[in-house]
Amino acid sequence: MISMPPSVSDLHAYVDHQLSDADRRLVETYLAAQPEVAAQVEAWQQDAQQLRAALSGALQQPANPDLDPAIIRQHLKRQSRRNLASAAVLLIAVSVGGLSGWQAREMTMVGAPPPMTDAMQAYRMFAQQGILPADFKVQSNGDMQIWLDRYFTQANRMPDLQNAGFKAVSGRLLSTEQGPAAMVLYEDQNGRKVSFYIRPPGPKNNLLPRGSRRDGELQAEYWSGAGYNYAMVSPADTPAAQMLKQTLKF
Repeated sequence: MISMPPSVSDLHAYVDHQLSDADRRLVETYLAAQPEVAAQVEAWQQDAQQLRAALSGALQQPANPDLDPAIIRQHLKRQSRRNLASAAVLLIAVSVGGLSGWQAREMTMVGAPPPMTDAMQAYRMFAQQGILPADFKVQSNGDMQIWLDRYFTQANRMPDLQNAGFKAVSGRLLSTEQGPAAMVLYEDQNGRKVSFYIRPPGPKNNLLPRGSRRDGELQAEYWSGAGYNYAMVSPADTPAAQMLKQTLKF
């Protein structure tokens, strides 16, 4: 039997009709309580249906294995990285987004996640592991702030780190249960990376005091202002981490 919440692999198996009846019912119960995840799964199902339609001419051939749902899903994965991008964003939303479904029972016992856990997860996936492509890449000075302003009206300006040798190079939109979030990636001439993360505080307006915390190999400096929560993330115990503390006056 699958565990709860279901993994991305479990959700793909659900789309491909490869789960047992009991596991399928568990996933359907979970999706009923997670509308954002359910919408993503529905999009995957539509992708598979569209591919089936594109391959419909092959139906004239008996027992064509290319139309098997699992084969179609593999083809979709090879065809584009979009599914992987969606799955990674989904993991952020499900793992640290809010208190609902099975997660609500777990978090009730252990308490809410530490501040800006999602900012650190985003840094790991985008800056360290390179899982997702950027939604926006900087072409000239000021472009990144204009891009952010489209989605986060009247938010604080993104930090200017040019004096420390870091320039904004790309941005990625994300999803949380509180609403849209974004991460801006900065790099210096040696390829070192830091990130700026912005997200809404949620329906309870959970604004953060200025603070700093470490999670494994990463350090986050976080604060709130103009109706949003922010974090700057960098590898811990590095000149970049010290630079962020000084620049942000932590």
